[in-house]
Amino acid sequence: MPEDPQTPAAQPDAPLPSERGAPAAPPRNPNILLAFMLLTLHGAIAWGTGEWWQRGLLLAHFGLFLLWQPLWRGGQQIPVLQALMLLCLGAFFAIAGNWWLLATWMAVLFGLIGGAVPGTLGGRDRVVALLAAVYLVTMLLLGVVPNLFTNYTIATEISAFVHFGLPLLPLSILAIPGADRRRGAPVIVDLFYSVVLFLLVVALCLGSFVIQEVSHGQYLLGLVQTLMVIALLLVGLSWLWNPRTGFGGIGTLLSRYLLGLGLPFEQRMRRLAELAQQETRPERFLRSALTDMLELPWITGFAWQAAHSTGEVGQPAAYAERYENEGLCITIFAARPLSPAVLLHLKLLMQMVGHFYEGQRREQLRQQAAYTQAIYETGARLTHDVKNLLQSLRSLCAAAEMRGADDDIAFRALVQRQLPQITQRLNATLDKLKAPGAIEMNNVDAAIWWQGLQARYAGRNVVFERGRAGDGVRLPADLFDSTVDTLIENALYKAAQDGPLRITVALAPGPRLQVCDDGMPVPPVIAADILSGPVASDSGLGVGLFQAAKFAERSGYALALADNRRGRVCFELARAG
Repeated sequence: MPEDPQTPAAQPDAPLPSERGAPAAPPRNPNILLAFMLLTLHGAIAWGTGEWWQRGLLLAHFGLFLLWQPLWRGGQQIPVLQALMLLCLGAFFAIAGNWWLLATWMAVLFGLIGGAVPGTLGGRDRVVALLAAVYLVTMLLLGVVPNLFTNYTIATEISAFVHFGLPLLPLSILAIPGADRRRGAPVIVDLFYSVVLFLLVVALCLGSFVIQEVSHGQYLLGLVQTLMVIALLLVGLSWLWNPRTGFGGIGTLLSRYLLGLGLPFEQRMRRLAELAQQETRPERFLRSALTDMLELPWITGFAWQAAHSTGEVGQPAAYAERYENEGLCITIFAARPLSPAVLLHLKLLMQMVGHFYEGQRREQLRQQAAYTQAIYETGARLTHDVKNLLQSLRSLCAAAEMRGADDDIAFRALVQRQLPQITQRLNATLDKLKAPGAIEMNNVDAAIWWQGLQARYAGRNVVFERGRAGDGVRLPADLFDSTVDTLIENALYKAAQDGPLRITVALAPGPRLQVCDDGMPVPPVIAADILSGPVASDSGLGVGLFQAAKFAERSGYALALADNRRGRVCFELARAG
């Protein structure tokens, strides 16, 4: 097989080996083909009327057109059957080439040349297209249309201009060097522009005929009048296309029509938005959206494949189109081939389905991440509560081991005070672990809470100094229990490491809770981060005070290091603001 000319390894100007059967490269200057194609057409129309060699010029013109035409690659090999069809068509064009056929053919050439102008980037190519279009229109109106009707007469001067002046335009094209193109690169022809230009030329020719027949005047006068009418219509159409008076214009109306051609795009978009609100799970939304689109008459089914799900709705068919976007692959089954406009609308809809699906999938992942984060934060905070409860149980076990024969009554009273509170707090901890996102603040009377706190730490090296918190003052028990246990246990651990310390706990109006000791101050490096993030710790993870501070912030309170100097280190929990 010959090397693909579009691959990077192929050189644009290097011919491929002929022994491999590679197609011959087209000329580097396509203007030569265009110029000679127009010159042969001019010779057949201007000087070959009724002559035998007119057929030969028309056949040569048709062959040059096949080499120049912008619809497919002129240098590629074609099947034998298609080659025979082209030869028959050229023979018919040469043998049966009358004035009506020539007029239609020139209008088609004008449309093809004009339709390729929007895809042309070079300025020289635009000049060549303009010269060729001017030649074709002039030759059609002055050399072909007058011969369609026997009563049309052209002045001798105009006839001489047609015979000897118009060939200068194709000869000028020969003098313009063509832009270098990559071998085999196709020329893009806009079908809409080509059809519009073809219809304009037909309207110009027929309009001139109608005006001349109605007014019984000269042909050139009717031609000028037709040109003026068409020019005025084009100016009005260009203004209506994009007016500046608040009206959307024909361009907007045409865009809306093309957008809804065969497919109510706005209704489908509204339906997709409704389904996205009704179905919160991405897989259910995808199935519902594709099932809803089965109402379209030319769709038989859909199949999809995503990262975590696959499925299909409807029935497979012979024709299928695939759409892929961000890990979602949708196959569209149709009973017949889809037109380009319908396929474009379908791809737009599939893109919106993919965006909705991806948005719901990301929302699901975000919810899972938020739930995991809530579990982590709750677990990290409750870990310290469990740790404090274990410390209380260790204290009871130590008291049980050290009690004497006469201490049964005191030990029994201690157990009766501690075990119910430990059991209650363990139950509360388990409830919070079951519902990590739901934290309900249980407000209790400050006096009752203060009595329970003193009972829990009875017999420990803790001094309780209660101020006047106010009658009927209530406080969040979960927050104060978790915070005071963390602060007291930290102070007791500090006393075990540094020596005996005086630890005091005070409840002031507000309510405001203070836990102080008379030991060494917290180092400045640790004090700056102890409430805003994890710190290094020898006895745990170093996140106890950080979690207590975050819990206080979510509850409308603030935990702060109120005093940090030698002989007085105080942490304070109070209402924020």
